[in-house]
Amino acid sequence: MITRAEAAYVGALRAFQNPMLDLLHKRHAPLVVALLSVTFTVDRPTVPVADAHTEISDALEQLRAAGYDESVPTGSARDLCRQWADAGWLVRQVLDDDVEVYRLSAHAVGALEVAGRAGGARARISHSRVRTMLDAVERLAQDADPDVLVRMARLDAEIRRLQQELARVQRTGTVEEVDDEQLLEEAENVLHLARELPADFARVAESIKAMQRDVVTALRQDSRPTGDVLREYLERGEHVMESTSEGRAFAGALRLIGDPQRLDELATQLDVVLSHRFTHRLPPHQRTELREIGRRIEQGLDLVFAAQREASYVITAQVRNHDPLRDRQVDELLRDVMTGLQTWMPDSRRGQPVEPLRRLPVAEVDHLRQTAGDLRPPRPPAPLTDWDDSADVDISQDEARAWGGPHYADLAELLASSATEAGRTDVAAAFNAAPDALRRPVDLLGLLEIADQHGMTETGELAFVDAIRPDGTRRRFAFGGVTTQTTKDHGDD
Repeated sequence: MITRAEAAYVGALRAFQNPMLDLLHKRHAPLVVALLSVTFTVDRPTVPVADAHTEISDALEQLRAAGYDESVPTGSARDLCRQWADAGWLVRQVLDDDVEVYRLSAHAVGALEVAGRAGGARARISHSRVRTMLDAVERLAQDADPDVLVRMARLDAEIRRLQQELARVQRTGTVEEVDDEQLLEEAENVLHLARELPADFARVAESIKAMQRDVVTALRQDSRPTGDVLREYLERGEHVMESTSEGRAFAGALRLIGDPQRLDELATQLDVVLSHRFTHRLPPHQRTELREIGRRIEQGLDLVFAAQREASYVITAQVRNHDPLRDRQVDELLRDVMTGLQTWMPDSRRGQPVEPLRRLPVAEVDHLRQTAGDLRPPRPPAPLTDWDDSADVDISQDEARAWGGPHYADLAELLASSATEAGRTDVAAAFNAAPDALRRPVDLLGLLEIADQHGMTETGELAFVDAIRPDGTRRRFAFGGVTTQTTKDHGDD
């Protein structure tokens, strides 16, 4: 039976296999944290590969010149970045404009946050932090308790408290001021919560990418019919956000922070906070952090949405462009080739001739064409008739007008004359009741245009009308039924 000490030790070993703790546990952890924090900032979440190599190389030279030779590892900046990418601290990706960039992984972001909190002011137990915890527990208890009477009692108590506060403010005309020390505590608590957002967003994006890799791998190894594979994996590609626990949690948080109006309110509230006198007691970098909370949220949302779009695109492209059976046959062929090479190499010697392949295997073709195609080229279209611009064509003005645009004045009178007592006109009914001269297809468009100017209301039903061209041909049209507000004086427009 495993002891408590052994279980704790096994859990600690498993925890230190996490790339975040592995980064902080390394010998050169201070150097890695310093270089990553200097290269990647809030304003610069991604850095082109060439620029990152150059900047890290310059930073290494500056540290060596300052006398930190023993703390700087050997090797070039390119080698260090490659090691950090292999360790899971950097992610290398190609953007839409074919520029290859580095970005911090969720593990690296978390390690930088831990190092920043440990090196700066420690979070203190305060009124704000305790209130945050108590409010969270209270909200959890309310959401978990299905008792209707208990919920009604809590709402009544909250309403009475708010009414008492409103009455006091109306009576006194003053608001109780909070001392600057408590405001500072609350600001530190807000900053503490905001510092965890980048790592949370990065973890969501990486969970989506991991799900994408799992889906593509499973797709290549799937032995089911292609139709079944298409249906399942296209559905997973469309609902990629619900496929991971981090994605489902993010979807819930998105309902709070994804509304542009909510972000605008957040920016306004932060401006109010920063205009207060107590913020002058905050260090400059903390005031900057407060000001950038909204932008951090927007950058995190962009990161997650970009990962979601990429995963959906990759999964859909994999399903549409790859046949699982064909890919599996190619994989088996490559494995056979590798097995043959491994068998042949130990017994072979330099310069030994290789028996060539005398004949290719016979292709497995189910059916061949039994008739030859038509070798004659396709017949060209008939030549266009010559148009004589100088010929006298007797076309009256009325005939030309009949093939022209809508008769707006007549159509406006038609709508007004078809109005009911309430002033509403059904566009389809008015068109069907019009004389033949006003039932051209173009007049239907003119009716809808006039109706839109006066405000259209959809009826929810499908309307059918018969249009008559000037040459007498008819055509039937269908569209969503609409009514418009018209009066008898609309014909004067």
